[in-house]
Amino acid sequence: MQKIFTSGIALFSSIMLFGQEVGQPLPAWNEGEMEIHHIYTGRGESAFCILPDGTTLLIDAGDGGPHADPRTTKASPDASKQPGEWIARYIQKRLNFTREKKIDYAFITHFHGDHIGGVYKNSPQSKKGGNYYLSGITEVYEHIPFLKIIDRDWPTYQYPKPQTGKSFNNYRNFLEWNKNRLEIERFVPGTNKQFVLVNNPNKYDTFEIRNIVSSGEVWTGSEDDTKKFFPAGATIDENKCSAGIRISYGKFDYFNGGDLSGRIPVTAESWRNIEIPVGRAVGTVEVCEANHHAWIDAMSEPFLQSVQPQNIIIQVWHVTHINLSVLQSMTNKSINPNLKNIIPTNIPELTKAYLGDEQIKKLTGDGGHVVIKVAPGGEKYSILLLSTEDESHKVKSILGHFESL
Repeated sequence: MQKIFTSGIALFSSIMLFGQEVGQPLPAWNEGEMEIHHIYTGRGESAFCILPDGTTLLIDAGDGGPHADPRTTKASPDASKQPGEWIARYIQKRLNFTREKKIDYAFITHFHGDHIGGVYKNSPQSKKGGNYYLSGITEVYEHIPFLKIIDRDWPTYQYPKPQTGKSFNNYRNFLEWNKNRLEIERFVPGTNKQFVLVNNPNKYDTFEIRNIVSSGEVWTGSEDDTKKFFPAGATIDENKCSAGIRISYGKFDYFNGGDLSGRIPVTAESWRNIEIPVGRAVGTVEVCEANHHAWIDAMSEPFLQSVQPQNIIIQVWHVTHINLSVLQSMTNKSINPNLKNIIPTNIPELTKAYLGDEQIKKLTGDGGHVVIKVAPGGEKYSILLLSTEDESHKVKSILGHFESL
């Protein structure tokens, strides 16, 4: 009875805080709130942010192609549209507070297809006239424009080696065709002046987006100073080159580092665990998106000890994205005493069979769009799981509210 009573109080508090209610569509964004939507399409990764003054930010928009491998998740809500169009439709619906349907910033963490969109036999060509195909980020732009795009290596694309492949070449063709309509910038590690509020910045002086890392160059924590950790000429995986940001609003902090990785063999050079300096730079956060989908090479224990998130969100499109060893580290309270929930966007049936019931109990929810809704000022926040079966965006469950540390 006590557990039911406590849950009832938590639900009532969440309704009072944001007007949200289980079984009802997610309420509209209001001035002063911040929302971070981890949009589940089943075929890649994407996060959309509405910042306190209504400035908007899209972090990645992936498309892993048609579902064929039984180890990957199916398209969601269904396969009638490609992931990029589903993402755009989701965003358009959340922009119901403004007449102008546009995205202020698009941020590309790195150049893999599940984050920018691959090119496949079914990928249609743009109707805007450019020599590029619609997949992931290029398809989002086809339906809803963004004003500025920022990636880790524009305009040279030579680090750590010349970028090639269908996915990247398609992305570059997209940039070339739209360069007169779209601002393009290189991500600048260390700065807090690249992603700024555009509508009413003076009203929200406790808001900041700090550029933490890109291509192995990490903010030191002092002014805009950075340090490079990758030796010249070293062979480096694209994931380790991911760019990452910390979004702060009052006491609330959130980290998204794309596919950063840090778990390394004992014989590997120590600099290859880029998560160690990144974690120190980020510091304690309320919510962290799991690096590299919580795959076997990410979310190292030193990183977890540094960031100590209350809640970890995993964007899942493959059965390997909830690794057993990584899950055990993430749930180890001696490493992170702040942990409250690990929330995946999906738990595939094969993953359930692999992990077993006892490990599955360590995860919260049964999947969905995972939305962080931060109260004005950043003192409190809730996390909601939304239905992905259709475009109703009905609230399936509410976690919190939580107190920002």
